[in-house]
Amino acid sequence: MKRTVSLAQAGAEEVALPERVQEALAQLVGSAKEGLLALSVGVGLGVLAELMEEEVIGVVGAKGKHDPDRVAVRHGHESGEVTLGGRRVAVERPRVRSADGRAEVRSRTYEYFADRDPMTRSVLERMLAGVSTRRYLRTQEPVGSEVELAARSTSKSSVSRTFIERTRRSLDELMSRRLDDVRLAVMMIDGLELQGRTNVVALGITTEGVKIPLGLWEGSTENATVATALLSDLVERGLDPEQGILFVIDGAKALRKAIRNVFGDAPVHRCVRHKERNVLDHLPERERPGVKQRLRRAWALDNHDRALEQLRALAGELDRSYPGAAGSLREGMEETLTLTRLGVTGNLKRTLESTNPCESMIEIVRHTQRNVKRWSSGEMALRWTAAGMLEAERQFRKIIGYRDLATLVIAIERNNDRRRHADATHTPSKEAAIVLSA
Repeated sequence: MKRTVSLAQAGAEEVALPERVQEALAQLVGSAKEGLLALSVGVGLGVLAELMEEEVIGVVGAKGKHDPDRVAVRHGHESGEVTLGGRRVAVERPRVRSADGRAEVRSRTYEYFADRDPMTRSVLERMLAGVSTRRYLRTQEPVGSEVELAARSTSKSSVSRTFIERTRRSLDELMSRRLDDVRLAVMMIDGLELQGRTNVVALGITTEGVKIPLGLWEGSTENATVATALLSDLVERGLDPEQGILFVIDGAKALRKAIRNVFGDAPVHRCVRHKERNVLDHLPERERPGVKQRLRRAWALDNHDRALEQLRALAGELDRSYPGAAGSLREGMEETLTLTRLGVTGNLKRTLESTNPCESMIEIVRHTQRNVKRWSSGEMALRWTAAGMLEAERQFRKIIGYRDLATLVIAIERNNDRRRHADATHTPSKEAAIVLSA
């Protein structure tokens, strides 16, 4: 049989809310006047206090109930801080000690919300988005005047320290990545100029078309020691030097030498955009459009011999009037046709014939650094560049033409097999060497 209760009876049965709850509700009413977000923050801090108290009860037991088998006891409260909206906010946290008083019992709830990583991540993202340390406080969400007054870690110096800490971690993360299981089809290497400083950056493209920032080093692509150190570091981190990799570079001789030293006779393709600029820089303005058109027409051919023939013919024509342009074109000419020689065509050829994929990453890095007015040290440049490269990785998509990468890998392996066979054929035996030396 259902029981019916009148409104009067219900009112008589109401129990007065505890004073603690009434105080909390009063605070929430004040927060609600400042907006929904401030109200949510107030609720969240209240829930956090309840969660910490519930954890204490689970360890110690309810107040007022003696438990002879208890393993821990309450030890009052102390001031603490949690991360909230890119700032540190003060809270009161309960303390618990072991029953014998020798050790503090950790509060997992407090440790979770006190973690500084969400704040350092917020600082990193806003700084890379172009927010200066002076304006950082303005970009934060409103959390209520009472919470705001108690918040800290939002000053210019504090934000700067947090950013330095986070970018150091980004640099360590990038330079300690293991590459044992990475199967690369292409590696692009280029230089990034930073107001008189230069960083060499390496971008990998896997056999599935995924772009991966591989590493960076302070120095220029014209420095063989720097280039060798960068490539050797990749090998030390697990990259297999025997796997067939196509290197796309800007044409620096030191970089070419470093690739040979570390990866042997790996195929190297010279960026056609760099080569084009180098050639045109030796010509007067009136001659540049015609030469540029002929260069691009030759590089667009899928027949290696015809393309090489056209480039040689152009160099021959430039010899008399512009020998500097002719010499620049002849230098590394055949390596501008490496993709054509390997049989790569279509979208994949257009993607890999220049270092544009690497340049795209560098442009994102430059964008994240646009507010930097002075590079105080090489370490600062490395930190910012590493953070920018990891930020760029979040925006990466597969390269255009990635479905044809399997064809490229097979062509590279065949190319390497032919070279090994040719080396073995032309290497004299020990007996022949003795006869020749005699």
